[in-house]
Amino acid sequence: MDRRRFLGAACLAVAGAALPARAGEGLQVRLGDGWDEVRALFDLDPALVHLGGLLIASHPLPVREAIERHRKGLDRDPVGYVFAWDTKERVRAVEAAAAYFGTSSRSVALTDSTTMGLSLLYHGMRLQPGDEVVRTEHDHYATWYSLDLVAAATGAAVRAVRLYDESAAAVREEELVERIVGAVGQKTRVLALTWVHSSSGLVLPIGAIDAELRRRGLREGLRLCVDGVHGFGALNAAMGDLGCDFFVAGCHKWLHGPRGTGVVYAARPELFEEIAPVIPPFGVKHTEGLFRSPGGFHAFEHRWALAEAFELHRSIGKPRIAARITQLASELKAGLAEIRRVRLHTPIDPALSAGIVSFDVDGVHPAQVVARLREEHGIVVTRSPYGSRSVRVSPGIMNGSAEIERLLQALHALA
Repeated sequence: MDRRRFLGAACLAVAGAALPARAGEGLQVRLGDGWDEVRALFDLDPALVHLGGLLIASHPLPVREAIERHRKGLDRDPVGYVFAWDTKERVRAVEAAAAYFGTSSRSVALTDSTTMGLSLLYHGMRLQPGDEVVRTEHDHYATWYSLDLVAAATGAAVRAVRLYDESAAAVREEELVERIVGAVGQKTRVLALTWVHSSSGLVLPIGAIDAELRRRGLREGLRLCVDGVHGFGALNAAMGDLGCDFFVAGCHKWLHGPRGTGVVYAARPELFEEIAPVIPPFGVKHTEGLFRSPGGFHAFEHRWALAEAFELHRSIGKPRIAARITQLASELKAGLAEIRRVRLHTPIDPALSAGIVSFDVDGVHPAQVVARLREEHGIVVTRSPYGSRSVRVSPGIMNGSAEIERLLQALHALA
């Protein structure tokens, strides 16, 4: 199949319509079977249960085909192919990203990862001595490390807020909003937040935080910046829903985009003018995010295949994907709650959690849990490299309820 036909087929499969399994072969597909068709897009080892996609994703078929097409063109005529395709494919990637997140293509910059995007964003901010940055104690080290470097270089102060005292599993939305907004003062210039925390699976109510900041008159002169990678591709939201000024994400996790790709969104294109380039961009006279993207040569075939990932997600449907991931995560959390020696760190409430489910098994080190699940049961999960350093499970669009049940049975035996 060509790309257009294949993306359409994936959409029909999930919608429950007729889907040709192969060229010339017809098959009536119901909704449940439709997710099997989505799973078939991935070239995953069938001997394993893959529940670690939050770390790095497998490329679905449309992305693999696009990468291979561009790789062949570059290998045959690298100079000619770059001149023929670079601008076209970068523009197509930015337009696809903008359509996915419901914003203007002028508001999107391309990067190589979440870490690169956060670093470029925070190092590009023109902070001064006396300015304050507020973050939380639970952010990934890509956030706090960048902010500490910026503080050392500019003289700005960084203050960390604790979001909960015991476990994220028991936190309430009102408490989260109050702790964060209550930490913002008149000297606060940057509020650095994480949408979905990869150590606990906690989802911050970014929109509610923005609304409360505005209600208290604290939004003027403040830039609300979000590390959104673990909600990007897993939750159904648009840029306007969040109310942040800058949103940073890698595309090689929940979006299943090409490895080594990422985006930075600005609420308004002119906000990019506030960010001084750290890596020289190609076209600094333009406000648009495309021309504020870091310059230099990148893995062209991967960056050019980014549009296929966005198109695949849109063809399946953002609401349907979010509902599927929420369903699987809810099944997992309900099952974990019944295992006596398991301590769940992720909120049960779907409004405060997404696709990451974090837990510990009493008496078994998290690293041992991860190793034993793989070695004894063929189940791939991960462990957080920071924070609670607990076991993390991340069901995605390639997974099904049977795999969740297989994991739960393995944990019953282990615990």
